Amino acid sequence: MASRRSPIAISGGILISKLQEANNRAEELRSLIYYHDHRYYVLDAPEISDAEYDELMRELIAIETEHPELVTPDSPTQRVGGEPSQAFKPVRHRARMMSLANAFSFEELAAFFNRISGELGTDQIELVCELKIDGVAVSLTYEHGMYVNAATRGDGEVGEDITANVKTIQSLPLRLFLEAPPDVLEVRGEAFLSKEQFKQINEEREELGIPLFANPRNAAAGSLRQLDPKVSAKRNLDMFVYALGYVEGVAFTDQWGLLKYMEAAGLKINKHIKKVGSVQEAYEFCEYWQDKRHSLPFEIDGVVIKVNSFARQEKLGATSKAPRWAIAYKFPAEQKTTVVLDIELNVGRTGALTPTAVLEPVVVAGSTVGRATLHNEDEIKRKDIRIGDTVIIQKAGDVIPEVVAPIVSKRTGSEREFAMPHECPVCGGEVVRPAGEAVARCININCPAVIFEHVIHFAGRAAMDIDGLGESVAHQLLDKGMIKDVADIYYLTKERLLGIEHFADKAAENLQAAIEHSKERPLARLLFALGIRHVGAHVAEVLAETFGSIDALSRASFDELVATPEVGPKIAESIIEFFDEQRNRAVLEKLKSAGVKMEQEAATGKGIARNLNGLTFVFTGGLTQFTRGEAEELVKSMGGKASSSVSKKTDYVVIGENPGSKYDKAKALGVKIITEDEFKRLVQEISSRG
Repeated sequence: MASRRSPIAISGGILISKLQEANNRAEELRSLIYYHDHRYYVLDAPEISDAEYDELMRELIAIETEHPELVTPDSPTQRVGGEPSQAFKPVRHRARMMSLANAFSFEELAAFFNRISGELGTDQIELVCELKIDGVAVSLTYEHGMYVNAATRGDGEVGEDITANVKTIQSLPLRLFLEAPPDVLEVRGEAFLSKEQFKQINEEREELGIPLFANPRNAAAGSLRQLDPKVSAKRNLDMFVYALGYVEGVAFTDQWGLLKYMEAAGLKINKHIKKVGSVQEAYEFCEYWQDKRHSLPFEIDGVVIKVNSFARQEKLGATSKAPRWAIAYKFPAEQKTTVVLDIELNVGRTGALTPTAVLEPVVVAGSTVGRATLHNEDEIKRKDIRIGDTVIIQKAGDVIPEVVAPIVSKRTGSEREFAMPHECPVCGGEVVRPAGEAVARCININCPAVIFEHVIHFAGRAAMDIDGLGESVAHQLLDKGMIKDVADIYYLTKERLLGIEHFADKAAENLQAAIEHSKERPLARLLFALGIRHVGAHVAEVLAETFGSIDALSRASFDELVATPEVGPKIAESIIEFFDEQRNRAVLEKLKSAGVKMEQEAATGKGIARNLNGLTFVFTGGLTQFTRGEAEELVKSMGGKASSSVSKKTDYVVIGENPGSKYDKAKALGVKIITEDEFKRLVQEISSRG
């Protein structure tokens, strides 16, 4: 018998050893999660990305699932959120606010569906798919149709009273639109900031020299936890409702019916909801919005999938922290951590030296990021970013990579601080930072980098729109000495263009035709193309309308310039400096001799403005014949208005490829919808009449 018991004892010892190992790792994970919870929720200073945090939580869940005897009452898996702040009055929820289990792949989504199918005894299950808004969970309470209370999730049982702050949200009805409202209605929603509003808030914080918010969710949380509701009001928060917490006086049978009821009551729901009948359809919905998420005006980080029937929800029940009838399909994280390998300098068309972080490549929002702008020297100092730092990066506006913040706790002491050089890294010219400005500049007007960037800007689509004159061609034109400034572009012949690498007859002919055609661009486009500091596309339009020609603008005094609408002292000084520079005057003479239009056409002035005066246009989807900025500037130049949101006051919604929610809203409101081709024909017809 002893010979049979010996291997059992050894096996038991191995099992005990593995259990102890699992217990040690679980304790380590709990400590890490608590630490990062405190950094995120209390200090507003996260040290890891969402993806890394999710990985820690998933590992802990896996250990506790395999070894339920290791679950402790204080484990982060046993509660929903953080403890309420002592700065706000505690509010006890009538029904517990729960979190959601997550799925990160089709296989995990299928496992969820298979589980509920088995428990319900059927695979014929109707599901509701809803976008998972990246904001802050809020509970709203209405009594007899009147708004009385709002609270954060807190620990799920008790949250923070944010009634006054939530009341500032314009989309929130203070009285329900119901003739016979229920005695009590407690609903759950998500407070959030639009991408545009988030950008604006961070720009304001940057100007004030205070730390930027890491993401819209972080900013929304900070906005709701302001002690002064006036500050919350300035943040322009928005909110979608999506769930029922508690109700007295009315009954609901399913999630879809609840959403429609809340919408009828005047509460704002997200329009992008869908009923599906299979896990495959649910996954297709997730895939669709993972691709289209960047077309939305707000951030989403996944899709919530719920069993539609409330009876079935009740049968499936819930764990101590999450319902068993719902799951959140999470998109790949938008923030990642990486290392700053170096900080390089790019020289722009105005001589501005822009520091750029060279990063250890990392995939963010579906693409590999190896570089990110750091804006200027002050930005680097304010964020305290050093070469060698581990940093959090994200894509600002889902497009431009930026460094959010360094993770100071990961420093080893080998990191190096950045210092702006006194010589241009391209030409060796003097670098000067004017008093009161954040940007250092190379003051050598013949700096090759400055000339190259100026050529690219001049030929760009929003400027003279010379099709075919891109970076590669510009490099060759400058390197081969074929041009020395932008005016030389108009003296290029087909024979000389054939000297460009990979250029055959057709390519040379096309570029020559594009150069010739660009001579007829409106005066405003030329003014923008010249690259006068502080003169953007809109100010160029104003100057063209006011002065009518390059000659008149060049003779304008400082007082005449500042008397022009939207032209302040800084712009006026910049314009005068531009025309005082002999090299610029020489370029203008060459442009004039080449036949480039230097005067404003009457047809683009007040005659056209009267035709679009008072009309509001909204553009949505991918435009192919204009950039969004060009289309909006065209509308403005003809007296109309360009808006970023659709309302009953919108006259036209112009749709491009894959239009988003603005298209849906336009249909719902009955706003006139036209294609990009129809918009172009409308403009051409008005222009011919003008």
